[in-house]
Amino acid sequence: MQKKLVKKFEIAPEVLAQAVSQAMGGAVPLDVGKLYEESVKDFKENTVVTGKILKILNNEVLVDVGYKSEGVVPAYEFGEDAIIEPGQEIEVLIEEIENTTGFLVLSKRKADRIRGWEKVISTHAEGDVVKGTVVRKIKGGLLVDIGVPVFLPASQVSLRRTGDIADFIGKEIECKIIKIDESRMNIVVSRRKLIEEQREKLRTDLLATLKEGQTRHGVVKNIADFGAFVDLGGIDGLLHITDMTWGRISHPSELLAIDQEIDVMVLKFDKERNRIALGMKQLQESPWASVDAKYPVGSAHVGEVVNLMPYGAFVKLEDGIEGLVHISEMSWTRRVNHPSEIVQPGDRVEVKVLDINREKQEISLGMKQCEVNPWTTVEERYPVGTVIEGTVRNLTNYGAFIEIEEGIDGLLHVSDMSWTKKIGHPNEMLKKGDTVQSVVLSVDREKKRVALGLKQLEPDPWKDEIPRKYGVGDVVAGQVMKIANFGVFVALEDGLEGLLHISELSRSKVSAAEDVVKAGQKVNVRILKVDIDERKIGLSMIGVEQPPREEALAGVVESAPPDASPAAEVPPAGEAGAAPAESTQSPGAAVE
Repeated sequence: MQKKLVKKFEIAPEVLAQAVSQAMGGAVPLDVGKLYEESVKDFKENTVVTGKILKILNNEVLVDVGYKSEGVVPAYEFGEDAIIEPGQEIEVLIEEIENTTGFLVLSKRKADRIRGWEKVISTHAEGDVVKGTVVRKIKGGLLVDIGVPVFLPASQVSLRRTGDIADFIGKEIECKIIKIDESRMNIVVSRRKLIEEQREKLRTDLLATLKEGQTRHGVVKNIADFGAFVDLGGIDGLLHITDMTWGRISHPSELLAIDQEIDVMVLKFDKERNRIALGMKQLQESPWASVDAKYPVGSAHVGEVVNLMPYGAFVKLEDGIEGLVHISEMSWTRRVNHPSEIVQPGDRVEVKVLDINREKQEISLGMKQCEVNPWTTVEERYPVGTVIEGTVRNLTNYGAFIEIEEGIDGLLHVSDMSWTKKIGHPNEMLKKGDTVQSVVLSVDREKKRVALGLKQLEPDPWKDEIPRKYGVGDVVAGQVMKIANFGVFVALEDGLEGLLHISELSRSKVSAAEDVVKAGQKVNVRILKVDIDERKIGLSMIGVEQPPREEALAGVVESAPPDASPAAEVPPAGEAGAAPAESTQSPGAAVE
């Protein structure tokens, strides 16, 4: 069948030759070879040529560049959103004349880069400003498309190091060309250098017009613990944390954020060092301007405890207005060692204004003044003579503090513990925590003192009992309790002693009392004097019959050396019993 078709359409050789000649413009067969050679002689590798799209085959685009065979361009080189249609003319780079399949290997991307490079080189030089879009992040910086990809080092992206330079991807930026390497077709640009130059111009203009007191618009560029740096347009100023608000903040980030635009006032401008101090709170009226009218002395207010110090608590009355409640102004009665015993940060408390110093921006506040002072009524509640019952809160050398009620203590002095007994220390009568009854002796509301007495619960024996029981000239029995340089103390009964002066031990001169009596020895003595006002009894052994020696020494203990303390000095004659009729010293009776 096929042979018949071939034979049917077979063309005579001379007819075919004539048709070819007409198609070739009358050229003879030898001329055809020459024309072919001339048509392909300009096609060399790494040259850019113009071609026409023939068709799209899967992921490749077939392009006719006038060569004996078509070329192939990867479809991805056209871009994701590109419209590829047969008949379009494009420029391509010949990478390889013929590959293993016989096609030209072409690249549209490289051709575009070469043409872009030629355009950039012909229109720009080092130092020119260009605009482009950040394409992607690469090692060491960013790739920016300005017609051709150029390199923007990370150190040249901004004036200060940013968190992640990838944030610039997709953004259009302006840069300055700082290096062109034609041999490697490489361009390096700097955004930082351009910003520095722009800032320098702005800085020069700003410094020429900047004055203290001006209000300026700026951008927060950096935040530190102590404040924020604000770009005023070419130069930065410091906005200290204390100048951000009239209120209290712990960190500038509570009010500001990086790149936030704010208005500030120029507080101070040092032209020599180009330092600028800025303020935000100064744009508003200080709350201290009307503090006297809003918080007059004596007025009561409710505030919030914002800070505690060992000496007191700071209470916020409003933003920018804080007052100090000193530790001494927290309670009428409690002994406050630290403010935390009374208040904690965040507590709402009622306070009264005690004093205002507007120049120093200080307000003294009191908490206890908002309550009734219990000392104002203590005289009415505990009049002199009242018998109270309290707890021994503390002991000192001179007495015991008795808690009458919470915060109000009374002092029970050692001299008010016993009518007759000599008390060296309160612990001889009381111990901490004891519950005791006592009598109110006096109340001093101004000094906040209450004097108490224990002995006053009983009648004073010196007023009746002792004078009645011990008359001058009476001979009584006693026991030597203590031997001093100037004499001997003799116990007449429990809590009552008399002084047997050394001159009253014997008619003969006595150099040391121990030569005559021993501590613990029983003796008989005569009453020489009973001084009710001084509460003293003077004694004498002269002319008094003593008990048998064995009986007298039955309670003798080893004698201690004579008391050499100042209190044991020999009393002067006429007062301590130097003469027989005046021997009346009795420390057991003199309790003060």
